[in-house]
Amino acid sequence: MKMLLEVRGLAVAYGHARVLNDVSLEVAEGETVTLIGANGAGKTSCLRAISGLTPQAGGTIRFAGENIEALTPRERLERGLVHVPEGKRLFPRMTVRENLGLGAFRRRDAEAVKRDMDAMMARFPILESRQRQAAGSLSGGEQQILAFARGLMARPKLLLVDEPTVGLSPIMVQTLSKTLREIHDDGVAVLLVEQNASMALRLATRGYLLETGTMVTSGDTQSLLGNDYVRKAYMGL
Repeated sequence: MKMLLEVRGLAVAYGHARVLNDVSLEVAEGETVTLIGANGAGKTSCLRAISGLTPQAGGTIRFAGENIEALTPRERLERGLVHVPEGKRLFPRMTVRENLGLGAFRRRDAEAVKRDMDAMMARFPILESRQRQAAGSLSGGEQQILAFARGLMARPKLLLVDEPTVGLSPIMVQTLSKTLREIHDDGVAVLLVEQNASMALRLATRGYLLETGTMVTSGDTQSLLGNDYVRKAYMGL
């Protein structure tokens, strides 16, 4: 497998508090990888450091063979590294369709953008029926779907997805899971942070377990699903 993302010895600190220590992970082209762990383990900080939203205190990050530590978040986005953060981060007074369009703000292929917009509406019928509504009028679950679809409008090479199922109904969770599988089938790589460890491990090919800022274990998802500690601590089994 050709590696798309390579993170080595990543460290992140907020003031004097270290929240990530010597974290290493990798994602191959077209691969879905998950990062699991409890709240406060440092999963979100890891994604934010990769996308450039949080400064790193050490380590290296390579994307598509390029060292990207000195690049701005916008420059990383332009290279195909797209971050869908936890908490939606929509423009509430703009319509659903306008928010989707903002996902493609760096693109200049107007016809292809329109086709992708139509594809998002077809993939998420709830967005099509609400496309002229203000994004802030959607339910929490609908806003999460919109944020996810907006990320896809950027045509990512790698999609960083942080807690996508928070606030979603079981039906919406199924829709999002199906979409993540389709994205994998389309050849887009995904690094998924998800509280639902069981779902995340079934969607991914490999996984990493992060605890209090340190990588505890990693491996293919079948081995992690069979790991007694993971099953007891994160799957309630």
